[in-house]
Amino acid sequence: MLSGRRLDLIDPSPLDVEIEDIAHGLARVARWNGQTRGEHIFSVAQHSVLVEHIARRQALARGSDLDPRWRLATLLHDAPEYVVGDMISPFKAVLGGDYKLVEARLLGAISLRFGLPALWPAALVKWVKAADRASAFLEATRLAGFELVEARALFGQPFPLDAAAERDYLTPWSAEEAKTRFLARFREITAEPATATLEPESAPDIASAVRRGSS
Repeated sequence: MLSGRRLDLIDPSPLDVEIEDIAHGLARVARWNGQTRGEHIFSVAQHSVLVEHIARRQALARGSDLDPRWRLATLLHDAPEYVVGDMISPFKAVLGGDYKLVEARLLGAISLRFGLPALWPAALVKWVKAADRASAFLEATRLAGFELVEARALFGQPFPLDAAAERDYLTPWSAEEAKTRFLARFREITAEPATATLEPESAPDIASAVRRGSS
C-alpha cells in the first residue's frame, strides 16, 4: 500500500487498514469492467459515495435518518475491493466460497478499524443491499447501456434522484476527484456523533437501523 502498510489477505489485521489507501484504491477500480460512458471510469469510490447518498435519501423518504455508523458502513460496503478489485457478479459466482471468504475477512477487518461490528447485523446488510441495487439500476441505465426493462429485471424498481443529483453523482469523476470526495464524505460522517441508544449488534430489522429525524 502507498501508506507503507502490508495487508495479509488471508488474515487481515485492522491495524493495517488506512482510509487513504482505501480511497486511493477504490478511485482507480472500475465498475462494470470499465464498460461505461464518459471520459473517466465510473469508479468504486464514486459508486460508494452514490450508494451512501441513496441510502440517506431512502431513509428520509420513510421519515427517518440513518445513524452515522450505518452511513459509514454503507460508504465502506465495497471497501475490500481496494485490495481485490471489482469483479462482476457472474464471475464471483463462478469463484464461489473462497472469494467470498476473503472478501468477508477483509470487510470484517475494515469494519473493526473504523468502529463497526466485524459481522454486520441482518438489518444493515438488507439496508445496504437496497441502496446498492438502486445505485446499480441508475448506473446500468445511465452509463452501462442497459435497457430499462432489463435493469428492472436485474435490480428491481429504481429509486429516483433529482436531475441535479443525477448529473453530479452519475457523471464519472476523475480518480483524484473520486478519492477526494470519498475521503470528504468519510470525514463528514465520522465527525458526527453516533446515536447512543442504537446498538448495531441488536438491530432486528430495518426500523432498528434508522433513527427518527426528530430525535
